[in-house]
Amino acid sequence: MAATIRDVARASGVHVSTVSRTFSAPHLVNPETRNRVLAIAEDLGYRPNRAARALTTGRTHNLGLIVADISNPFFPPLIKAAQAHARLRDYHVFVADTDEDPQVEEELIQTLTKQVDGVLLCSPRLSNRAIEKLSEDVPFVVVNRRLKGMSTVLMDVGHGARLAIEHLTALGHRRIALLAGPAGSWTSREMSDAARAVDGIELSILGPNSPTEHGGLAAADGVLAADVTAVLAYNDLMAIGLVEGLDERGVEVPGRISVVGVDDIVPGRLTRPKLTTVAMPTEAAGRTAVDLLLQLVGAGETATPALATLATHLIIRDSTGPVPP
Repeated sequence: MAATIRDVARASGVHVSTVSRTFSAPHLVNPETRNRVLAIAEDLGYRPNRAARALTTGRTHNLGLIVADISNPFFPPLIKAAQAHARLRDYHVFVADTDEDPQVEEELIQTLTKQVDGVLLCSPRLSNRAIEKLSEDVPFVVVNRRLKGMSTVLMDVGHGARLAIEHLTALGHRRIALLAGPAGSWTSREMSDAARAVDGIELSILGPNSPTEHGGLAAADGVLAADVTAVLAYNDLMAIGLVEGLDERGVEVPGRISVVGVDDIVPGRLTRPKLTTVAMPTEAAGRTAVDLLLQLVGAGETATPALATLATHLIIRDSTGPVPP
């Protein structure tokens, strides 16, 4: 016989209403009590009736998660962490991919808002004004875009970019290129601002570029024309493509040009040379974004925006070396 809410309440030593709140409004339950109730519910195999609860609370217990390009290895760890974290709070996550297209992004948001309690937007390509307008219908949390009056999770890519540039200057590099990402990208702007703030270098900003391996491959000629000795790429995919493009032109990495990426995706650890990169806290970002979104959902009209900034760090591997003579 299936366990009931009363079975969970009895085993947990709490009132039935506390069990109900644990699933419908977890932010209103003491964390210790909430964790005990969830653990006992899991042990007993209890699952609340979603349809009945939706009628009672007006909530679907579904969240939308929209990413710019699901084929980019940067996103799957974030998606997996967000889904697992939401599941612990008895929420399901619908994942959608915009393929870097702002029009598709807008259409997906409009479709999802009818089916979910809130939306997570990761590296959005829509304008700030469009996002603000769409957020009037459902709570939003944005990952890697700073928007006034909206809950946001930022990975401190500016700090990471500065660490990368300082690493290159310590190796003697003074002529450095920054391969920018898509036009209007918050991440790209943060990296540019951080690089410009480093003294004693000649900085060439090349782009915008497609944030893909092909985008890096296509940028190889521009990098050579810029006559630089080191490159910081918008992400690891572009850095991998650039290394491939330079190799096709007989240019050794890091013998002639050093290359640094951003993200620390698995392919960057498998390429030769292994990629020096700025590691991004993608899993932590997924969990934090879910927490902020559920706070908004639970607070309703009294919700206040929150900002979470997560640290980045530099991982030095084989694609960077001393400036060539």
